[in-house]
Amino acid sequence: VVSTMYDPEGRPSLSDFIDLRKERLFHVGRLDKESEGLILLTNDGEMTFRATHPSYGLEKTYIIQYDGTLPAGVDRTLMKGVELEDGIGRVLAFRELSPTWIEVVIHEGRYHIIRRLMEAVGVRVERLIRTKFGPVSLGETPEGRWRDLNDGELLNLRNALSL
Repeated sequence: VVSTMYDPEGRPSLSDFIDLRKERLFHVGRLDKESEGLILLTNDGEMTFRATHPSYGLEKTYIIQYDGTLPAGVDRTLMKGVELEDGIGRVLAFRELSPTWIEVVIHEGRYHIIRRLMEAVGVRVERLIRTKFGPVSLGETPEGRWRDLNDGELLNLRNALSL
């Protein structure tokens, strides 16, 4: 699925997975075609701007399935920062979930930032799944399905974005 509302090349896009509505919907964030997980859709342009602009620092949480063994000290290296071709990239938090899964939190959404960070520290990404966008969690939402945010989630997201 391409993380755009409509794809001129005819590939499956977000509009294929949601009811067509009369109001315009914006997608918050993008996922590359090798990634999966949470994408927010909203009819609020200001929310979209704030949720995607790095100056608002909205945290995004990902789980990563990797191949091989984690290099020693990779957590500290990633939190300290790694030099990439477009500047320093870093994670805010790093947690080992199992021998082949880790969780990272970032606040910016630069092009393939997580994949490039992992490559820079010698970690081969097998799967990349966005599980949280600020206070909103993917939870048990099945792949290819959508749901409305509940009042608490919407309030927490608006508060996180100072709306």
